[in-house]
Amino acid sequence: MLPDAHQTRGVESMMSFMKRLWRDKRGNALMIAGAALPMVVGAAGLATDTIQWTLWKRQLQRAADSAAIAGVYDRSSTPGGATTTVATTVTHDTSLNLHTWMALKNAPVVTFPVDSGAMTLQVEVTLAVQQPLAFSSFFMSTAPTITAISRAASVPAGGDACMNAREPNANKTGVNFTGNAGIDMPDCVIYSNSPSTNSASAGGSSNVIAEAVAGVGGIAQSNNWHVDAYRPYSPAIDDPFANINPAPSDMQCVGSELNESTNVTAMRASGTNCWSSLRVGPTGSLNLDPGTYYINGGDAFIQGDLSCTGCTIVLTNSDTASNASIGQFKVNADAHTNLTAPTSGTFQGIAIFQDRRAVDTNQDNKVNGNSGSMILGALYFPSQQLDYNGTGTTDAICTMFVARRLKFSGNSTTTNKFKKLSDCSAYGIPSGGNATRMVRLVA
Repeated sequence: MLPDAHQTRGVESMMSFMKRLWRDKRGNALMIAGAALPMVVGAAGLATDTIQWTLWKRQLQRAADSAAIAGVYDRSSTPGGATTTVATTVTHDTSLNLHTWMALKNAPVVTFPVDSGAMTLQVEVTLAVQQPLAFSSFFMSTAPTITAISRAASVPAGGDACMNAREPNANKTGVNFTGNAGIDMPDCVIYSNSPSTNSASAGGSSNVIAEAVAGVGGIAQSNNWHVDAYRPYSPAIDDPFANINPAPSDMQCVGSELNESTNVTAMRASGTNCWSSLRVGPTGSLNLDPGTYYINGGDAFIQGDLSCTGCTIVLTNSDTASNASIGQFKVNADAHTNLTAPTSGTFQGIAIFQDRRAVDTNQDNKVNGNSGSMILGALYFPSQQLDYNGTGTTDAICTMFVARRLKFSGNSTTTNKFKKLSDCSAYGIPSGGNATRMVRLVA
């Protein structure tokens, strides 16, 4: 059947229109735009999905980074870097810092890579979310999984802690400078294990010069600090003498007091190394032979002159009971104390050692500095506060202060050119175990 006239005219009209459109530039643009429209829509959709994916990835990575750092802090607060509670800490941190608005695909995956060089207490956290994307979901039967992996570790911060406050109570400041105390220790770090919001404080008219001030808790800004770095919220550092304990079997005690009238050389020759107390009167002078001097339950009270090279005074008790009485060390403002720690033996590097069984009381150990005094080595009072004050100047090269709390007050000036622990080996201070650290992302 042949087409009628109307059909023929319709075809001719369409052909004529297409010829005119082909020759018309505006018609070409319209055709090209129409052909390209699917690609434009697709590109816009993919761009939107890419931006959304990138945002979710960044949010997830931030949460993983925060969780890994929290895990290292958890390990650093437990003996031996235990991992027992790390997973709980990571989960809690993720609940606070995951801002993708979507739930995790599964629980955080937590692993503990082995120590690598200076990087210790490592924690690696893997987080994943699975969520359909607006455009891509038209072409994907399964929503893509976005994964973020982060690893953190405890790393060296640089510098050794010549002041190490062991205070564990968040309600107490670990290191406190008050009055007109002047502290000049440009090569060492002041460190406080207190988790207080004011872990270390410099108040009054004190002037504190140090390489850095660091602490487990916060550190209040003060114009009295003159340091190269503030390091608040750092991981706790270890007790450098935690493995040292007086042995009662080494103590040969007598019930008398060690004082300026004691024939120390003769008594030590007979085997005695332990006395009920130590006392030097206001006008007295006591020069000790090298060695260890145990004070059995009593105090050491210095009002006159006390000197010894290669000595450790140990405040302890031959009674092994946990509540045995432990004496204190007190130096009068007019006293002259010159002690140098031994360079070998059990108490290597320690000039004064107080048994850690001592009870934390309102009565503090006191060392009053003056121009005639110098203590080279460690002053170790892990369970009680040490007050260091006076009106003089103590020039020391390698003096380490380790106490539950440290307080510097009065008009005392302490000049301590304390450098790296390895630089103090000539004074018996052991290297390692007292370097400050910080938590950082490592991968």
